[in-house]
Parts: sequence; C-alpha cells; structure tokens
Amino acid sequence: MQNPSKQPNPCPVVLVVDDDCGVRNSLKFSLRVEGFAVRAYGGAGDLLDSLDPLECACFVIDHKERRISTPAILITGDPSAAVIDRAKRADIRIVEKPFLNPALVDGIRAACLRHPVSQH
Repeated sequence: MQNPSKQPNPCPVVLVVDDDCGVRNSLKFSLRVEGFAVRAYGGAGDLLDSLDPLECACFVIDHKERRISTPAILITGDPSAAVIDRAKRADIRIVEKPFLNPALVDGIRAACLRHPVSQH
C-alpha cells in the first residue's frame, strides 16, 4: 500500500498488541496504509511467543500490558493519572483512542528513529 504522507518509514515492523480485535484490525489496516509492515496480537503472551526481537523497533500496545520493555507507544481510551505518570517515567508516549490525528503514526516514526534496528 502507499504511504500517503510520503515520509520514509524507519521501522521494519510495527507490532500492535491490543485485546480488542476491532482495535487491532483497525490499527493494522491504518498503519499498513501508512506504509508500515504490521503484525497484530491479542496479548503480550502471543507476541512474546512469536517475537524475533531483531525485527522490531517499536511496539503499539494497550496500557494493560505490562511485560514489554522496549520502545513503545501506549494506547488507551482513558488514561488514569497513574498510567500517565508511569508512562512519563518510562519515557513512553501515550496516544489516546480514538485516533483522530496523526499522533500515532508520528509517534511510531519518532520511536523508530530514536531506536533504529537493522532491516532484514
């Protein structure tokens, strides 16, 4: 698919983790339209079972997942003060659902540029 913003995508693969199937499918479609290669998982356990850590530069993950420690974008519909505080301390960007602006794609590109990985 085409990358409408015409910006290069620095991520070889973006991993999406969300327990909501509709959110997963929507993100997968939207990010592919932006030119990203995307893999989507229903939970951190599913992802960790299939992960090649050398392939990924950025996770897009639901705030309820706690077992990931790599560059990430935290997605949530209603972040509590505690979630916001933990994300700030961990230097993790929060993007709130619904995704009505380019914040998610911009955040992914920024995370991938900060933490580049070799492309396979």
